[in-house]
Amino acid sequence: MPSIVQLREQLTHLVWRDRLASIPAPRRWLVQAARTLYVVVRDIAEGQLTLRAMSLVYTTLLSLVPLLAVSFSVLKGFGVESRIESLMLNVLEPMGEKGIEITEKVIGFVGNVKAGVLGGVGLILLFYTVVSLLQKIERAFNYTWRVSDARSFAQRFSDYLSVVVIGPVLVFTAVGLTASAMSNSVVDALRALPVMGMLFDAVGRLVPYMLIVAAFTMIYIFVPNTRVRLKSALIGGIVAGILWQSTGWAFAAFIVNSAKYTAIYSAFASLVLFMIWLYLGWLILLIGASIAFYHQNPHHLRHSREVLRLSNREREALALQVGLLVGRAFHEGRPPLNEAELAHRLAATEDAVGIITHALCQQGLLHETHSPAGLAPTRSLENITLIELYNAVRGESIATERTAMVADSSVAAVTREVEQAIAGSLGERTLRDLVLEEIESSGRKPLAAANE
Repeated sequence: MPSIVQLREQLTHLVWRDRLASIPAPRRWLVQAARTLYVVVRDIAEGQLTLRAMSLVYTTLLSLVPLLAVSFSVLKGFGVESRIESLMLNVLEPMGEKGIEITEKVIGFVGNVKAGVLGGVGLILLFYTVVSLLQKIERAFNYTWRVSDARSFAQRFSDYLSVVVIGPVLVFTAVGLTASAMSNSVVDALRALPVMGMLFDAVGRLVPYMLIVAAFTMIYIFVPNTRVRLKSALIGGIVAGILWQSTGWAFAAFIVNSAKYTAIYSAFASLVLFMIWLYLGWLILLIGASIAFYHQNPHHLRHSREVLRLSNREREALALQVGLLVGRAFHEGRPPLNEAELAHRLAATEDAVGIITHALCQQGLLHETHSPAGLAPTRSLENITLIELYNAVRGESIATERTAMVADSSVAAVTREVEQAIAGSLGERTLRDLVLEEIESSGRKPLAAANE
């Protein structure tokens, strides 16, 4: 009889032995799902997801009352502030009576937050605490999506303000409209019919799950600082919603049998259980984000996590190739290319292309466009020299700093000769020269010329 290790090796070989593109469609979906499960479990085992979930628990404990206070003040203007308590009760439902106890205490704290008592400094600290929570959530999602750049201050201000001010209004409006639709007189008449009554009862049971999935999906679309496809976000939302409900049932059963924890922790039992539930909730949210990421980027589904290392020669070649493709699209008036399209055309990984585009954007040679999303030159092609592309990825400033620390003048002289040789070889050639050479060598006319 094979051992557990042998069974695991056989299963791993079965999942990873074939190339995904060569597998027929129905089986390919199953294999991709198995590979996604494998890499997500690996990510959890490596500890980064759990570490970020624990960090978010700590930030949530500090930010929960300020966040609810801000939302409460907004909802008060719409006359629906009482629904915050019902929302918290739904979220903490698996905690049973302890959830009710925590909800009452938190709502009591929120009720004590008054602008006149806090003063100007207190209000600033209150908003800062809320923003720090949203910023930490964004960083956790950006890590999952391999995004190195956070939102700019202007984007952060507008997006976070939308989440804090408009988000609660939209959520409670959706819940209110759903409740009104289900209690409509026409719906009541249809419910009286045997078949339609069963159908509406089934829909009524599904509505809470659908709202949870919709909430997770919206979070996966709007929180990461990158473009997330609706299908990928929806798949992550469905999995996270199922995990949320399943974990809620299991946690409720755990609470029923947690009398010994109450005896051990006494008055702290509610807080400990609340922190455990917060941790599970954040972990589920990050797991769903990972699933959405791997669905949108299947090339990241690898048996082992590889550390990407590019030599100087590879970085320089990629910089010129990326500059050429981005510059040619700009020159011919075509839509800008994003990192996924660049990686596909260059037969490279998105990680490698991302390193290069990040360096070129940092040096002000390229910038990200939003409508449509992609990369474009920051200035005209004749004003971008090839030596600038080289230096952007070679880390010129770092090399200069290290050269200054070299004691032997002969080594410094050789370094300067290499730099001068590269600059002399490239001369004053610009990105426009490179684009025109490529167009001439490929025999294709620019789009503008073809339309004349």
